[in-house]
Amino acid sequence: MQNLLPEPPATLLPADEAAEAALAEATGTDTDEAYASVAARFPTSCAAWGALGARALAEGATVTAYAFARTGYHRGLDQLRRNGWRGHGPVPWSHTPNRGFLRCLYLLSRAADAIGEADEAARCAQFLRDCDPAAADALPSS
Repeated sequence: MQNLLPEPPATLLPADEAAEAALAEATGTDTDEAYASVAARFPTSCAAWGALGARALAEGATVTAYAFARTGYHRGLDQLRRNGWRGHGPVPWSHTPNRGFLRCLYLLSRAADAIGEADEAARCAQFLRDCDPAAADALPSS
């Protein structure tokens, strides 16, 4: 059966040039403290929370990774809603400012799985695919 209802328009988050510059500087330093400083200065930056979550997950700190990813995920939901998203519809990976939210969603799925929250992990993985299959394909599967 074909869906005859039109798909909602893609949600495109605005760029935050100051946060992006601070994150690029933190990447050059590459310390937990540098990334934490960016998250503290720009608490709405999903990319900063995602960077912290990815680092924590890589270090085996799954509960910490879960907390960072969940923070970025909720900050991203707030931003999506402010930018016209109504709970469904595309959030394209190709739009760079969307990637912080999509990474947090991916990391939340991974961290939830690591702490035994299989239902949440599956919901987050499906949500990521619903936002944009290209995001799910672009992010590592392991």
